[in-house]
Amino acid sequence: MKTFTPPSFLSRANHLLLGTAVAMLALPFGASAQTGGFGSVSGNLVEEGSGQPVPFSDVLLLRAADSTFVAVAQSSERGGFKALALPYGTYLLRVQDLNYRVLRRRFTLTAAAPTVELSGLKMTAATATKLGEVVVTGQKATVVEELGKRVINVEKDLGSIGGTAANVLQNVPSVSVDVNGTVSMRGTSNLTILIDGKPAGVSNGGAGGGPRLDQIPASRIAQVEVITNPSAKYDASGGGGVINLITKKEVKNGTNGTAAFNLGTQDKYSAGLSLSRKQGKATWQASYDGRDETYQNHGHREQTARLLTAQGLQTVNTTQNGIGRERHANHSLQVGVDLELPKNQSLSLHVSPGTELNIESEGQLLTQQTDNGPVQRTRGQQDLDVKVKLLNYDGSYCRTWEKHEGRELTANFGGVVIDAGVPVVQQQYAEAGAPTIAQPGTRQQLDVVANIQFGQVDYVHPLLAGKGRLEAGLKVERQSNRGSNGFGFTNSESRPNDFQNDPTRSLTYTFEQVVPAGYVTMQRPLGGKWSAQAGLRGELTHNAGTVQGGAGIEQRGSLTQDYFNLFPSATLSRELGKEAGQNRLQLSYARRLDRPNFMQQLPLAIYQDPRSYRLGNPRLRAEFSHNIELGHQLSLGQATITTTVFARITTDAVQRLRYVDTLATRLAGPGAGLVTAETYLNAGRTTNLGAEFSLNQPLTKWWRLNASSSVYRAQIASNGLGTNRQALVGTLRLANNFTIRPTLDVQLSGNLHSAQITAQGRQLAQGQLDLALRQRLFSDRAALTLRISDLLNTQQNRNEIQTDALTSYRYNKDESRVGWLGFTWYIGASKAKPGRIESAPQGGGGFGG
Repeated sequence: MKTFTPPSFLSRANHLLLGTAVAMLALPFGASAQTGGFGSVSGNLVEEGSGQPVPFSDVLLLRAADSTFVAVAQSSERGGFKALALPYGTYLLRVQDLNYRVLRRRFTLTAAAPTVELSGLKMTAATATKLGEVVVTGQKATVVEELGKRVINVEKDLGSIGGTAANVLQNVPSVSVDVNGTVSMRGTSNLTILIDGKPAGVSNGGAGGGPRLDQIPASRIAQVEVITNPSAKYDASGGGGVINLITKKEVKNGTNGTAAFNLGTQDKYSAGLSLSRKQGKATWQASYDGRDETYQNHGHREQTARLLTAQGLQTVNTTQNGIGRERHANHSLQVGVDLELPKNQSLSLHVSPGTELNIESEGQLLTQQTDNGPVQRTRGQQDLDVKVKLLNYDGSYCRTWEKHEGRELTANFGGVVIDAGVPVVQQQYAEAGAPTIAQPGTRQQLDVVANIQFGQVDYVHPLLAGKGRLEAGLKVERQSNRGSNGFGFTNSESRPNDFQNDPTRSLTYTFEQVVPAGYVTMQRPLGGKWSAQAGLRGELTHNAGTVQGGAGIEQRGSLTQDYFNLFPSATLSRELGKEAGQNRLQLSYARRLDRPNFMQQLPLAIYQDPRSYRLGNPRLRAEFSHNIELGHQLSLGQATITTTVFARITTDAVQRLRYVDTLATRLAGPGAGLVTAETYLNAGRTTNLGAEFSLNQPLTKWWRLNASSSVYRAQIASNGLGTNRQALVGTLRLANNFTIRPTLDVQLSGNLHSAQITAQGRQLAQGQLDLALRQRLFSDRAALTLRISDLLNTQQNRNEIQTDALTSYRYNKDESRVGWLGFTWYIGASKAKPGRIESAPQGGGGFGG
């Protein structure tokens, strides 16, 4: 149940006050900087022997120097393909098709020859797969292994139909998303989430700021980069790694885009319009995304507390039940332009204003009994009305050199501005004689204005005739917020202006974090089939914050913290096969950190509701982690197998702890329920040791299987708690893609997460099954999509806390079984390609609701 734990929506409201909540409500900054697109490659695929066109094959373009992924195209019904806006250089072209052997070609784009035509590329039929009566039009999701990262092409995954970025990440190997939207990798939610390689104001629920990935429609995302051991090029924050969401870019001439309207079960609606206009050297973009969705939820919680009072040791049992309703309405507009400038230069500018409205309400029933005394019952009502205004902006500049292939200079800047108001009203009534008010209602008013600004410059210099490279860069990022937290009393829920402030529990605060950083990395071959990359990053962290009580109350505090750290990284790889990337072994290491935010360190109580509050720890320190992994990738025909063993050792791990405030419980009076507090502690060392496995395999011409799993031993050496705990944790995901006929694709997928340990208890197992279909219409000019999330309605959130003084069990069930029906129209050159979801219902009613 959301209300008493505290409620997830109230937790989101309070996250607006937390230091990383500066970032929680932002939308993506838009397209990344162009990389000097001055050349193009085109061609056509034909079947060897018959000379017939080979349609709908994946055409991957990789940099020849290091097999870095650059772009992906797909052959048309007549076998033709084309890729535009490619920087000058040497490329490896790789063609993949279910029924044919992999085809590879090498080509070079120069100022003298900016276009390359590869006509009549002959595809040889695979010996293990014979053509039958079914024509294969659905292709596998592309997975490209690079030096230090995995690139997943998510455009072809039907499992993200109707979803958001959080739904997309559920379908990515190595990544898990729980029912609350918290993203984790290998047992940690301490991740850095980027959009097009830039900080986009998107923070992770498990990392201290509310999860706002549900503000990014899945239809915007083309690929996901999963970087489990990031190099020194990336920010050091995020001990679990980096997830980079790469958005779609339109390079076709003329006007192109999509328009979609989507309808979900029980009052869920969303719509989107995306347009781009490429003419000459300029590409103009404009898009709108909106949603209005209502969800139901219910929950149950049981608590047993052992309190030492003046009467001796007492046992207090409480049971809480609630039924709630949530409405989320969001609107965002994005406009931008990408310009190709003279002398191999490009410039892009984007801006995105938006609004968010969250209206949530929950009715509650509290039952409390002390020892064997009388049972006391109280009913309550809690309401939330969040209104947010936000603005994203960013710009990028890129410069390449025609005479120096591989040399590149890029500069980026951007920012996010958030203005949010979060009023929370709580009323309580006696069980008998309602609606008589048992005690005055409470109202908490949270107001915050938050900002992020960043700027960075990166330079790449080729070495050893393009076989190696040197990268260096500088960056500075500033986060700041100011806000007020008013806590007081109101006589009735229907009169929210009847508010009497309690100055002893109200405060104002300011917070600023500035992180200047610099890095250098070098990548080069070592001879034979060995290659290596090494780097070093330095970051200076400056935190400063103040807090002051209202009405002249002498309740003040301040925090100033400065520290400098170095973060080395290294990768060593060996090609075991004849073809690059077909059989590769890779060993990597990276040092990372997770900085506590200001509100985690602030030693003042901030109430989430009348029975729970958060209390910061001024002695909290940053946690550091050592990440080691050994990975192997093998391609056998159309199958791709990836195996990884890993270890992550975290020192001074920050743990979230909950306990009973006995004094506050006594002062609240009989029937008011237990008052619990949440705080943070450097609880010692955590160690995760495990292995991952993923398989992408065609079973027949019309059936493809994608499987991924991970098993690891999680150990928490909680020195601060005096306990050592460990458990074996596993995850499993299976996706089955079926091509029923050339224009109809179906996907059936499921995932399962075993129980996980926490500092004081465990998160219980959860899983779900999803079904998605897509029918292409009007010669691929339109698509009708259907998705049913959580088909068996099994997704739920259950957790336990077990300490000497507190035992707690919580069950929460959101509306997760949701059906989405959507219609999409493709404008201009855009088409609904086989097995590819360009746009679909964009609501949050996806996996887990």
